[in-house]
Amino acid sequence: MRPLLLLSLASIFLSTSVGASLAEPTRPDPRSVEVSVLTYNVHGLPWPIATHRGRALKAIGRELAEMRREGRQPDIVLIQEGFRGTTAELARISGYRYWAEGPGRREAPTEPALAEGKTYRSGRYLRRGEGWGKLTGAGLHILSDAPILTVDSTAYHYCAGFDCLANKGVMLARIAIPGVPGGVDVVNTHLNSRHAAKVPVARSLQAHNLQIDELMRFIADRRDADAPLLVGGDFNVRQSPERYEHNAAARPYMVVSEYCATAACEGQAAGADLKPWLKSQDLQAFASLGPVQVRPMRVETVFASPTSGGKLSDHDGYMVHYRLSWPAPGITHRAATPNDDDAPDAV
Repeated sequence: MRPLLLLSLASIFLSTSVGASLAEPTRPDPRSVEVSVLTYNVHGLPWPIATHRGRALKAIGRELAEMRREGRQPDIVLIQEGFRGTTAELARISGYRYWAEGPGRREAPTEPALAEGKTYRSGRYLRRGEGWGKLTGAGLHILSDAPILTVDSTAYHYCAGFDCLANKGVMLARIAIPGVPGGVDVVNTHLNSRHAAKVPVARSLQAHNLQIDELMRFIADRRDADAPLLVGGDFNVRQSPERYEHNAAARPYMVVSEYCATAACEGQAAGADLKPWLKSQDLQAFASLGPVQVRPMRVETVFASPTSGGKLSDHDGYMVHYRLSWPAPGITHRAATPNDDDAPDAV
């Protein structure tokens, strides 16, 4: 990973204690911990594309601070569309000790172009934002109560329509969750929109699916295979099976809403026929190949109810509570194979 690129809010703002849910649980087993992750597209578009968003971003920070006072703040927050400088105020007000962002406006892709993208012509729709250059960074931010150890990010090669004005990409942060051996790899991303790109759907679909391939390659190249993996972001897949199902067999993660459709997760009704993964743009996913196993336990929607000033974003916040567990000292961990009856849930 490249050198750490993050700001420690503890060195700039008032220090806060690590979130209560990051502490090891009081139950007898000391080899497990619960971690909550919120993914939230805050609709922080720049003026004049959107107005009054600065006030809304500060209000989101205040809501997170109120959740902190009540002891129910997410341990990790993944933000998309945090394009405005006011996102720094959101981070400060919220009370999180660590904050990272990326990729920036001038950050070029660090990986070579995909062979599958050879037929994709960039700059084809000049009147729809293609070929203008990047006006903003990716708008991706990660807030954490636990220390962010390293940050890696890259911009995507491919984009369609007005989405090309932002340097959309992916970032991975290694976070030192108290008690978890080796830390946790956390990924945040935002993929190409469909109709909002203002180009033919076939064009935005091709860009989106190439970005999915880039995302999976980035995860494979940059994650620590022994560390648990948590993924979140705005995947822009609502009511679009052709987007969601692209290269699904090659995913290095399990989508939480798919897992919870067949497992007991508080807050989501079971039943794969409901296809909750197609009812939202926002997804979370997980994987665990090493000694630390991951299991989603509970999901909830936050920021869904309008405040006195109206709803704070055009998205709801999607929060998942995970249980991370690992073997007792002296017990050798063996990764299960697909033929094992008790294969890990998070593969």
